[in-house]
Order: sequence, then structure tokens, then C-alpha cells
Amino acid sequence: MKNLLLKYGERPLKAGDVIDHRYTIQKVLGKGSYGITYLAITKRDEPLVLKQLRAYKAASDSGLSSFRLEKELLEQLSSPYFPAYSGSFIWNSKHFIAMEYISGDTFEDLIFLKKESFGEKESFRILLKVIEAVEVLHAKGIVHRDLRIPNILLKHESIRIIDFGLAARIGEGPDPAELGKSFSREKRHYRERSFQSDFYALGHFVLFLLYSQYVPVSKKNRSWEEELALTQHSKDTIKRMLKLQQPYDRIEDLKADVLKCVDGGEENVVF
Repeated sequence: MKNLLLKYGERPLKAGDVIDHRYTIQKVLGKGSYGITYLAITKRDEPLVLKQLRAYKAASDSGLSSFRLEKELLEQLSSPYFPAYSGSFIWNSKHFIAMEYISGDTFEDLIFLKKESFGEKESFRILLKVIEAVEVLHAKGIVHRDLRIPNILLKHESIRIIDFGLAARIGEGPDPAELGKSFSREKRHYRERSFQSDFYALGHFVLFLLYSQYVPVSKKNRSWEEELALTQHSKDTIKRMLKLQQPYDRIEDLKADVLKCVDGGEENVVF
């Protein structure tokens, strides 16, 4: 009962609330199962992001452990691809991480709010930039596990990746919070503590980009392979990311194939 009250009775902080005598809440940026993210300003009127761990997660060892890991990973990363870590603190029994605010548009907003569309070459060119950011993570033994369109931003033609709440280190045991849970096939691929889970997510990411130009010609349900007019190499690359063909083991091999998709011509387009 206590956990249910913590889970469903928790209300986000309001605009104007002052946190820890130094941060003023501006608005809620996002709400997830693990935390609530706010845009705040410092006493110097500098914007930053505050991520608050949900109370019912803070009440469990696994929830606190995941939050601490996110803090450690952000501290470990020092790259313009990712938000810079500013600190962590506890205020009114609530756990917070402070980090850089990155302006820009998520690909979710670009596709669904701004109605932008991306052709085949442009989609793979963007994917190549995202892969270059993910390379930095993988080189440090980190897998993001949540590379979805709300967590990838475009800022002045540069890629930024946010939300490390599900990130993990390669080689570590399973998340205690996920033990005993039944996941769909797709979610299992996302949640694997392996580099392949990020490749799988990027396969879905590029499909979102490619579908931004798609105009349905029939009410009949068809697979993406039937609906999207792509070169065979592009289709094969996506299939490998989605584990429909031999999966990629190394990000270098994926990057090489994506580069061919960018450099290749529009010939041999197949339906």
C-alpha cells in the first residue's frame, strides 16, 4: 500500500518552486517511470536540468542503485554529445541529479510536431552521426539501452543524446528491478546489457526517420520492407540492426555499412 501511495500520489514540482535554495523550477520537461525531469534556472539565471528520482523508486534498493549509476555514468562522460554533469543532492528526502540543459529538438518533435521528413540518404547520414556519439559510449563500456526518438536531439546539425536512466555497464549482472519481469520480444532486445541492444534501438530510430516521408497507398497492413522504397543495402543494414539477419557484433562494422548507405546511389531501389 505504501508503495502504491508513493507511486500514484506523487505530484511534480511546480513552476516557481525553489529547490535547495539555489534552483528555481521553470517547467516539467518529461515524466517517466523512474523520474521526473525539470527545466530549472540557477541564481545566475543559467538554465539546467534537474532529474528527480520518483519516490517509490527511491524507496527500493534497486531504484537507488540505478539512480546512482546514472550519476556515475554522467560523471564519467565528458563529451559534447552528452549533457555535462553538474552535481547531485537530496532535498526534502527527494533525490536529484543536476545536469546541463541542451536546447534543440528531439527527433520525436521534429517528426510529429514540426512534420519534418527525411529521405533515405539523409536518414542514414543522421544515423551515422548518432553512431559516432554511441561509439563514445561503447568505447567506455557503456550501453544506453534507450536510444529512442525522444532521447536523441538535433542542435545546429549536431547530435545530442540524453536520458541515461536505463544505461548500464557491459559485463554487469542483470538489473534487480527487471528480474522476474516478462518483456515483449522488442523490449527484451532494448533491455539487453549488450552493444546489440543499442544497434537494435538504432534500427527502429532510422525507420522512424524513413517513415517520415512515407505516404500510405493502401489500407493493407504491410511490413516496412514492403512499404519503404530503399536500396537493398539499406534494407540489409536495417535487418542486421533488428536481428532479422546476422546481427552486428561491432559498432565499427555497423558504421561501415551505414557509410555505404550514405555514399551509395539511389540505384537498385527495391520494394
